[in-house]
Amino acid sequence: MTGHGLDVVPAAGWADHVAGLLVDRLAARPDLVVCLPTGSTPLPVYERLPGALAARGVSAGRATIVLLDEFLGLPAGHRARCDVVLGRSVVDRVQPARFIAFDVDALEPAAACAAFEAEVAAVGGLDLVVLGLGRNGHIGMNEPGSAPDAPTRVIELAPSTREAAIGYGVDPPPTHGVTLGMAGILAASEIWLLATGTAKAGILTLTLDGPVSPNVPASVLRGHPGLRVIADDAARPSA
Repeated sequence: MTGHGLDVVPAAGWADHVAGLLVDRLAARPDLVVCLPTGSTPLPVYERLPGALAARGVSAGRATIVLLDEFLGLPAGHRARCDVVLGRSVVDRVQPARFIAFDVDALEPAAACAAFEAEVAAVGGLDLVVLGLGRNGHIGMNEPGSAPDAPTRVIELAPSTREAAIGYGVDPPPTHGVTLGMAGILAASEIWLLATGTAKAGILTLTLDGPVSPNVPASVLRGHPGLRVIADDAARPSA
């Protein structure tokens, strides 16, 4: 995989590079349906996105932004909730036509997943899914053991995912979440996998050059024809 569908960008310019690619997609398809993650990796991209759009004269006003996943058990409006994080970092700043999230406040989790999938289907499915890379190879909240046909569902969070949540201001962290499933990710026309920092170099190497296995959910992406991996030089996979 390394060398094919892999962009390695100097860390200083990585966020601008990814923001520019998003602007390219919106310029080419103003009604883009794009699924976006939260977490620390994409936040610098989101910081730059409004300025990058303005500099190119491109609008997100016809686009649909879809939330990748959500914690369960946090009250509405909690600053660490994924819908709140994506709202303040992207949605409120670029004003898309529609924001699709998991309605975990009004619905039981399984019903929230079904309603989410119905909303995504109603807008024609996902054109682009942007993913961060978890330390254990998870994508979204698809933890190790997630099969390629895993649906959008409730999932028990791995210890490393719960530990990472503490850094978002949640202690004790949630034990469960809801996530776009592997099947939904793989159904998208295009997938971008983002990785930054030396802490992600090992798992990115395993993702791209190790066995393709549900034990490293990100490795399953290698079979997707629209996969693009965008790493900074610190996360560069080892040879």
